[in-house]
Formats: sequence, C-alpha cells, structure tokens
Amino acid sequence: MNVGIDSISFDIPKIHLPISTLALKRNIEPDKLIKGLGLHKMSFPDKHQDVVTFAANAGLKLIKQENINPAEIARIYIGSESGVDSSKPIASYVLSLLESKLGESSLRNCDVVDLTFACIGGVDALQNCLDYIRLNPTKKAIVIASDNAKYDLESGGEYTQGAGAIAMLITSNPRILRFSSEVGVSTEGVFDFFKPRRTFSKSDITNSSENKEWFGVLENEISVYKEQPVFDGHYSNQCYINRITEAYNHFKKESQQTGKVYENWTSILMHLPYCFQGRRTFIEIFADENPELLANQIGESEKDKLKALTKSGEYVELINQKIYPSEIASGQIGNIYTGSIFLGLLSSLCYHAQQNTALENKKVGFIAYGSGSKSKVFEATVCENWKTVINQINLFDDLAHNHPIDFETYEKLHKKELQHSVLEPKNEFVLASIEKENPVLVGARYYEFVE
Repeated sequence: MNVGIDSISFDIPKIHLPISTLALKRNIEPDKLIKGLGLHKMSFPDKHQDVVTFAANAGLKLIKQENINPAEIARIYIGSESGVDSSKPIASYVLSLLESKLGESSLRNCDVVDLTFACIGGVDALQNCLDYIRLNPTKKAIVIASDNAKYDLESGGEYTQGAGAIAMLITSNPRILRFSSEVGVSTEGVFDFFKPRRTFSKSDITNSSENKEWFGVLENEISVYKEQPVFDGHYSNQCYINRITEAYNHFKKESQQTGKVYENWTSILMHLPYCFQGRRTFIEIFADENPELLANQIGESEKDKLKALTKSGEYVELINQKIYPSEIASGQIGNIYTGSIFLGLLSSLCYHAQQNTALENKKVGFIAYGSGSKSKVFEATVCENWKTVINQINLFDDLAHNHPIDFETYEKLHKKELQHSVLEPKNEFVLASIEKENPVLVGARYYEFVE
C-alpha cells in the first residue's frame, strides 16, 4: 500500500531582519554569513504571532486548499520544541481554532497530540501518522511542524533564528510522496542543546531570607523558563555528524541496500539549523562512501583531505544537484527547528516545479536530526501527480514579498517590548490576549481570527 504526503502548506512570519543588517550591528563581515553560511533573511514573529498561530494558519490553509471534510481528519499530530504550556499541547489549541472556522465540534473525534524531541519531533509525528494510515487507509491525518527558533541577543546562534510552520496531509495513495517503511535510527542521550527549567533562590529575587509568597509561588525556589536554549555549537555539530552517519549506515542495513545509497536519491533533504549545514556535514557520509576519493585528496592529515574533498568536483556537483534546491527557502527564512527538513522538501519541490524537472518515480532521501540527540534516515518516492499540488503553492513569491524590519524593531520584538504589531494581521489567526487575573485561568492564551 502506498502511504505518504498528499498535500502540503506553510505559514511563516511576514517580517524579517536582513542578515546584512544583523551582521553590521554585530561587527560581523556580512559575507561571512551570506556566502559562508548561506543566510540572507531571518524571519521573526510579529507581536501577534506564536507557534500556535503558525500551526493553525498552516493547518487551515491546507484544509481549505484541498477542500477537506473535517470529519475525514482522524489525527492532527504536531511536532514542536516551542510549546506554550507544559501540559496543554499546541495541538489542542490548534483543534479549537480550526473548529472556529470549520464548525463547532467538527473535529470532536480527531486525535491530537504534540511530539517533542528537539528538531526531529516533526519527523516523529510524520512517522506515527504514516503507520496509522497504513493500518487505516481510508482515514486522513495532518502533521504540522511549528516552531520559533529564538536565541539570545549577541549569542552564537542569533543569526540562525527563524520561525514558521509546515503542514502536511497524510493519506493512502498520495500525490506528492510515498514512503518506504524502512528507517535508520541513531540515538544518544547528550546535552548538546536543551531548554532547561532554570532555578533561582527566592531570596536572590526578593532580597529576603523569609520564604514569603511571591506572585503565587510558595516554594523557596523560583523556576524560570526561557525560549532560548542552552547549547554548545561545536559539540552539537559533532553530535549531528555522529548521529546522521550512524543512522545512514543503519538505514542501509535495514533496507538491505549495498553501495552508495545517496546515489539513488535525486534530492538529499536534511535538517538545516542554518542554510549550509547540510552541505557542510554530508561530506562525512560522502567521504565514508568514497574512501578512494578521500585518499586521493592533497593534505597531510585526514582533516586536511576531508576539507579538500569538500571542494572536489564530485562533491560540488552533488551539492548543486541534490542539496542546493532544499537550501533556497532556508536562506530566506532561517531555522524553524522541526519544520526545517520539511521546508527543505517544499523548497526542493517548488524549485524543481519551476525548472519543470521530471521527478516522477525518483527517490528522495531524508536525513533528520534532533538535539539530545537522535537522527532518522529514510526515503520516499515522488508520485506522478506531485506537480498538480506544488504548482498551487507560491512559496518563493511569498518570500520575495516578505517585509524587512530595522534593527531597533527587531530588538524590541526580541525583548517583547513592542506594544503593537509591525504589520496589521489580515486573514489569519492571532494571539489576542493572555489571562492574568482569573485564578483558575491564569496563563490561558486566547486566540482569534482576524478577517
């Protein structure tokens, strides 16, 4: 039975900070980020946007785009590492917002849940829903990857920020991609990147040795959650390389393939925490699969030879043919965590549709990664009717008309100091308010649709 992605949609911020603006303010040579990392724009949420609005907007676009009967939707599974609550999932917010447009109780029998494992949670949600549709081929499922990749100001990750959501319709007999069942996996529990609950002594905040109630907190310890992660960039990059190479080799074993599996893939789709991460790290797999090419490179050490191999004609050709198309949108949006690998998929498909490439029955390879850390490698085949869906999607047009903001506005948004939206919302879900008074609803987030 063929199971896979039947349709796809997206929602991203309508504003961005030009990377050149950020570079100049941070005393970084712009070409280091533009030519070195492939970054051009950094999308950033407006005041009325968050991961719930991105997910709900992408989901609604998908349902309207395909004129889906809500009663047919059995699952809405969301992958995210940017949850707005430690208990109530993003998916439950999204369900109620969709019902506000599709009809009261129209999704009452729909199963919803969030899956969290750093940047690979969206892939976990996808594979759960693929398995469900294999067992229930008459049903439909929606997978949404929604995230806000926010880093501390002046940190090493600041220029990799981005936000947005990708929504995918999962069905039997799909029109875009059909997936094989084999998956390569590599997992290790590490602290390369994480978002801990940070604790402080109440006395450090109140300047009192007495443990008095403080804004409803009776404990002597205050827990603080930050959207920004704790991370070690160099270590995380090494974990990324270790996991993807191990998962790639495991996939070869699970799928009983020999030889250079990537040669069977028209496109190589990888998690892109920044635009050029894929091309910079796939070289490790390429070198393992081509030991004779590595040995023939000029260099005194293995590291020197590997660096030389990245500039070889063989590897440059692989980048241009198999990786570059997936990078285009990433360079214009930035990192969207769980959605990055699916943004790469959409970018690649839109590019090939523009080029009128014959992708029918060609294979694509997915190399996913999530810090903490886990990688999954799997493959899919492009379906015959993929262009009929992709030609409806105006990804590159939307990116071209994205609104630039100045650095002062960016910093105020980052610090949550801006009191109004940069752009007035239109035809979208927005965050309207957060309850602050009612003791049984403190922190409840209220959303609405703005026509």
